[in-house]
Amino acid sequence: MKKAFSLPLSSFRVNFPTALLLPLAPVLLVQARRTARRTPRLDPASGADHGVAGTGAPDLRLVVIGDSTAVGVGAAAHAEALPGALAAALHRRLGRSVAWSVTGRSGATARRVATDLVPALDGAADLVVITVGINDLIRRRPLKAWAADLSALLTAVRGAYRDAAVLVAGMPPVHRFPALPQPLRLVIGARARAMDRVMREVALVHGAVHAPMDEAMARDRRLFAADGFHPSPAGYRAWADDLARAAATHVPQATTAGGAAS
Repeated sequence: MKKAFSLPLSSFRVNFPTALLLPLAPVLLVQARRTARRTPRLDPASGADHGVAGTGAPDLRLVVIGDSTAVGVGAAAHAEALPGALAAALHRRLGRSVAWSVTGRSGATARRVATDLVPALDGAADLVVITVGINDLIRRRPLKAWAADLSALLTAVRGAYRDAAVLVAGMPPVHRFPALPQPLRLVIGARARAMDRVMREVALVHGAVHAPMDEAMARDRRLFAADGFHPSPAGYRAWADDLARAAATHVPQATTAGGAAS
């Protein structure tokens, strides 16, 4: 019988006074519904879903997979969203030509990415970057189920790309999102931080890199798209710089024509 994935109980703690949730519930419900009505719905990025940063034959293959941030909601084209921006950041940092591709779906949860998107992947990769979490947060996925979903997703990615480095992008600093009013922002932000702790622990178990998002990014309104949730092109560039820094020491070394590491 397959053993269920488990983490220490401390990983599932939400640092918010539960005694306050009940009296706040009516306010939170009204704020959530009002925010959903008022938030503009932005389309995913358009254009090619693959490309190359740098010149010459690419020697680093990047795959980005996940939710609406993977498919570039908030940017006009994938080249100026996370996949293209991350490939460019890796090229600048490593001096290597980077081929990138993206597979994603707006609204996708970790479970859906594992069951619907990973099986459709093809080709090879040296670095896989996963962006999930915000939709599990919105759907109030229980933390233990969230941990199990992430574990299944990382297992699936490892099965598809056995030799690739895997980087899991951390939860965004929801407690600073300009589109969310208080106290909704505070409550959801506490939940997001708890989810990020779980994400860090699950990544560690699976030998993946957890790359937390810099909270300072959320203090600059220019880094948000018009909906106040997704990154703008400038936001994707700032995020990509952080992810490139986290990934740089984990990607395979460049190889010479004879196949030896350079």
